[in-house]
Amino acid sequence: MSAHCCAGPGPDAVDPRYRRILWIALVINAAMFFVEIAGSYTSGSVSLLADSVDFFGDAANYALSLAVLSMALAWRARAALVKGISMGLFGVFVLGKAVWVTTQGATPEPITMGMIGALALAANVGVAVMLYAYRSGDANMRSVWLCTRNDAIGNVAVMLAAIGVFGTGSAWPDLAVAAIMGTLALSAARTVIGEAQLELQNASHYPPAHKV
Repeated sequence: MSAHCCAGPGPDAVDPRYRRILWIALVINAAMFFVEIAGSYTSGSVSLLADSVDFFGDAANYALSLAVLSMALAWRARAALVKGISMGLFGVFVLGKAVWVTTQGATPEPITMGMIGALALAANVGVAVMLYAYRSGDANMRSVWLCTRNDAIGNVAVMLAAIGVFGTGSAWPDLAVAAIMGTLALSAARTVIGEAQLELQNASHYPPAHKV
């Protein structure tokens, strides 16, 4: 990635439409966190719990992106680094939770899983469509896109898990999906952290602006 590419939009070049999209995404993700945390409690689904934590993390990430959107490259890269680390921690949490639930033997309720999974998919697809044009920006913008893309994939997986639980009467489809979601989070975290570190290195080569 070249220094010019990494530089991304400057403080005076932020697209107002992108800022509005981030606000919309923040509200949607915060609302879906509460919906899914309630659905996870009602159904006993680990994959819904994982998705609810993901929605909470994404809402926080959108808020962080809004806070640094007009700042210099180094600050946007630091924000992306924080988000990458949070995505990695989420992946570790989900994988650990799946292992723990494996020992409990409880089977989740598939109808609730499927209905909430479909609602979450509709929410994330809508956000992903709005963010698609900004998927190739700096590490901060790319991290936003990767979070949303992974969410949509995770929602489809939750719905497939609901079908699997319904058909088999077993918790294994739910646990398998939770493991996949955790692995996706770790993969995306690696990408975002790597790009953020590169942008921080490039930013260190820019001389500080002279004060007037």
